[in-house]
Amino acid sequence: MERLSIADAYVFTPAVHEDDRGAFLEWYRADRMSEVMGHDLRLAQANYSVSRRGVVRGVHFADVPPGQAKYVTCVSGAVLDVIVDIRQGSPTFGRVETVELDDRTRRGVYLAEGLGHAFMVLSEQATVVYMCSEPYAPGHEHGVDPMDPEIGIPWPRDIEPLLSPKDAAAPTLSQALEKGLLPRYDDCQAYYAALRAGGAAHAG
Repeated sequence: MERLSIADAYVFTPAVHEDDRGAFLEWYRADRMSEVMGHDLRLAQANYSVSRRGVVRGVHFADVPPGQAKYVTCVSGAVLDVIVDIRQGSPTFGRVETVELDDRTRRGVYLAEGLGHAFMVLSEQATVVYMCSEPYAPGHEHGVDPMDPEIGIPWPRDIEPLLSPKDAAAPTLSQALEKGLLPRYDDCQAYYAALRAGGAAHAG
């Protein structure tokens, strides 16, 4: 597990064992996740998306608590996975991290509750799967504009982005901040501490 420059976000590069039959890898290890996070990742929902080249999904996030931590990997094709620190008051507020996930390296990305997540499909088609710590809760889910120049996500310039109407109409980071939509860094840290203490199945 490699810690990214945004606190509470990590990339995991598995050992891929290949021979004439194909390949084998451990794409997720709960014990290793617990070592770096200090608590187990609660599995409440697993999502599976198939998207064509240029599709952008995100930037999505949920209210904290309880938020929605995610462990993301690409099982077919390739995507540019994006993490945005949207936690109000964070030392790295507004920072962007990108990691290419594909069916060769088989890397995975973990992002804690309160961080924003998005990806763009780089291949002709890609299948992304992600495990979530909480189930989808429509009234507590939000987004910010993935094309917001203030955030400045370095999307590939040679691929035309394709967004859903909802994502295209999402507020900018500044607008989301003004509306009080963004998670507060202190609330996120308190929630992480409660998880590490083992008493936050439904903290708050």
